[in-house]
Amino acid sequence: MTRQPLAPVVLLERDTVTALLDLDTCIAAVENAFAAHTNGLAFKTGLLHVDVDDGEFHIKAGGLRGERPYFACKINGSFFQNRARYGLPNINGVILLSDAHTGLPLAILESSWITRARTAAATAVAAKYLARRDSRTVTTCGAGAQAEIQLRALARMFKLEKIFVWSRGTPAPFAERMSRELSMEVEATGDLRTACRNSEIIVTCTASTHWFLALEHISPGAFIAAVGADTPTKQELDPRLVAAASVVCDLADQCAHVGELHHALDAGLMTADQIRGELGDVIVGKALARRSDDEIIVFDSTGTALQDVATAIAVYERHQATAKSA
Repeated sequence: MTRQPLAPVVLLERDTVTALLDLDTCIAAVENAFAAHTNGLAFKTGLLHVDVDDGEFHIKAGGLRGERPYFACKINGSFFQNRARYGLPNINGVILLSDAHTGLPLAILESSWITRARTAAATAVAAKYLARRDSRTVTTCGAGAQAEIQLRALARMFKLEKIFVWSRGTPAPFAERMSRELSMEVEATGDLRTACRNSEIIVTCTASTHWFLALEHISPGAFIAAVGADTPTKQELDPRLVAAASVVCDLADQCAHVGELHHALDAGLMTADQIRGELGDVIVGKALARRSDDEIIVFDSTGTALQDVATAIAVYERHQATAKSA
C-alpha cells in the first residue's frame, strides 16, 4: 500500500473567515444542517461548559454525514467584561474541522464570526417558518454585536418597517447606526413592554442571568427568538411565558439542560414532551409550524454544534475552491 502524503492543516484567521462567509451562505448552511439532523444525517452532538474566573468556556462538538463526512469541535471562551476592560471581543475561540471518515484534521478556523453569524442564521431560519409572514416590527433586547447581526439576518427574511432596541446599557448609538445601515426607523427605548407589545418578532440576545421578558410584554401572534440562554445560569424569559407559548427548540436535549426550556422544566411548569419539536422537525414537516396568527411561539436557541460544523464546512470548502482556482 502506498502511503498518501498528509495534507497540511489549513489555518483560517478571523479576517479570512469573515471574507469567506457571507450571511446568506450561512443561513442556507444552517437550514440544511437542521434538516440533516432530523433526517438522520448528523452525528450525535456534545456540549461541555467549564466555568473559570470572570468567564466560561463552551465546548461544542458534532458532525454531518454526506459525500464527505465532517466533524467539528469548537472551543469558545465567553468573557463579557472583555470589551469594557481591554477593548477585546467578549467571545473568542477556534473550531477544529476534521474529516469524519479518516479522522484527519483539515482546518483550524477562528470562531468569532462563525459563532455570531450562525446564531443569527438560526433565528432567521426559525422566523421563516414560525413568525407571521406579515411581520414588520422587531424588538431586540440587547444592543451588542449579536443584536446587530440578528437584525441584518431578519431584514433578509421580512419587509421590516420599524425596530425597537431595548438594553440595560445605552442603546441610542446602536439604534442610530442600525437606522443608517438598514435605512429604516430604529428606536432606542426604555419601555420594554410597549416595544414588545407593538412587535411581531422579539429577539433576546443578552448575557442576563435572570428573566426580564414576561407574558405581559407579549402580544398575540408574537415570535420570540430566545438567544442569550446558552448556559445553565443564563435566563431571559419568565418560565411562565415559556410554558404558555408553543416552544420549538434548536436541539431539545440541549435546551432541557441550558436553555429557556431548562428553567421552565426546573420550575415544574411544563414537561419536555410538551414542546412543539425541534427546528429541523419544522423544516422537514415533521412538526407543525404556526397554527394561527394569534399563537405565541418561542424558539429556544441555545446554539448548536450543527450550526458550527455546517458553517465551518462552508468556509473550508469555499477556501479550498478559491485556492484551487488561484
